[in-house]
Amino acid sequence: MNIPAAVFKAECLHLMDEVARTGRPVIITKHGKAVAQLAPIPVQPESQFGYMKNTVKILKDVIAPIDVVWDALSAGDPHPAAKPVRQRSVKRTK
Repeated sequence: MNIPAAVFKAECLHLMDEVARTGRPVIITKHGKAVAQLAPIPVQPESQFGYMKNTVKILKDVIAPIDVVWDALSAGDPHPAAKPVRQRSVKRTK
């Protein structure tokens, strides 16, 4: 809905209620040019917990091993082309 600035000035509170009720923005014009928009504020969820529920789709097995040799204690590149990490042998005594 487009309305002139003079009409907006006279009916501001009524237009705010209308936007809140319908959710449709109002374009305010001055000399036929759009200069402002009165739009509803998006509703924020009450809690951040679960706000992205059902937004991700898992396509493959997320717990299967990967083909990358990686050592969490090294500062090396965990890229597949990186040099493999040597395994240390531990001597056990009885």
